[in-house]
Amino acid sequence: MIYLDASVLFSLHFRDSNTAEALHLIASATDPLVVSPLCEMETINALALRVFRNEISGLNMDNALRDLESDLRSGILRAMPLPEAAFNRAKALSRKITPSIGVRSADLLHIAAALELGANLLYTFDRKQHAAAQAAGLPVNPLPVS
Repeated sequence: MIYLDASVLFSLHFRDSNTAEALHLIASATDPLVVSPLCEMETINALALRVFRNEISGLNMDNALRDLESDLRSGILRAMPLPEAAFNRAKALSRKITPSIGVRSADLLHIAAALELGANLLYTFDRKQHAAAQAAGLPVNPLPVS
């Protein structure tokens, strides 16, 4: 299974500089694509922040969210609960990885969730999360050239 981070989920549902790469990753995936409630919430909030900043319209946000809900209903994306054990694993990863990489708590929680769910790959466009996942032993997609 492949765990999607919010950076990839966002790019799948709203056109940005990583959309082409996100579509390529999804099209080439052979394993189920998994998202957690944390990933969904971060994606919804990222869209809402763009509305707040007047970068997109409320209609754009609503359309992106409808597309996301459709992908979940149709089974293109599989929603899985955030395992309780992910919090303890994220705390351990924080002590081990954050002092050298400086990764955010939510990013560590995504990595821990992916590991606890048994994901064999993490898709992310976040550079620090990418490095942290590698440090945790979780394979990740190649980062797009920026």
